[in-house]
Amino acid sequence: MKTKLNINTWDRKDHFNFFKDFDEPYFGVTVDIECTKAYKYCKKEKISFFLYYLYMSLKSANSIEAFKYRISNNEVFIYDTVNASPTINRPNGTFGFSYINFDENFSHFLQKATIEIERVKNTTGLIPAKSNDNVIHYSSLPWINYKSISHARNYSFKDSCPKISFGKMTDLDTKKTMPVSVYVNHALMDGLDVSKFIDEFQSLMNTH
Repeated sequence: MKTKLNINTWDRKDHFNFFKDFDEPYFGVTVDIECTKAYKYCKKEKISFFLYYLYMSLKSANSIEAFKYRISNNEVFIYDTVNASPTINRPNGTFGFSYINFDENFSHFLQKATIEIERVKNTTGLIPAKSNDNVIHYSSLPWINYKSISHARNYSFKDSCPKISFGKMTDLDTKKTMPVSVYVNHALMDGLDVSKFIDEFQSLMNTH
């Protein structure tokens, strides 16, 4: 479900009108997230670390209203829930896009995600069977400890979905860290919203 935001009474009305017609309205940051506790927990419980941090990231995004804003025909809509569309790597070196619904229950999310991943791995296409704009575009580059990242963009397509990428986990003394890139549409949110997401994500990764 989604509801229309009243732009005329929105305190970001001027910001929205300023940025929405930019050829490139997106801005991004890359930060290191500590994942020592999360990784140890996943190993202990034999849980996919990828699905664990994907879930925690999606849960964080759903807790921040700005991450649920989307632009359609120059209007802003707020989704009740946003889901995940991560890239899934295949054994032959290619990848496919997937669609995974968010679920507050991690076990239920894990079950649905595992089924979707297996489906993508056993297909040869790129586009998921289901796709809409109430998603966050996720990608994972577990081979690269990057410091920044850019994304392929079709500027004729007015995209407004956030894009979050995860890099290679590395050891730093006794801690494990992972670069995380957050790339968002400036017409819909600002640096403060991104900082809230990062803080919430880090907090959830420290839960166990």
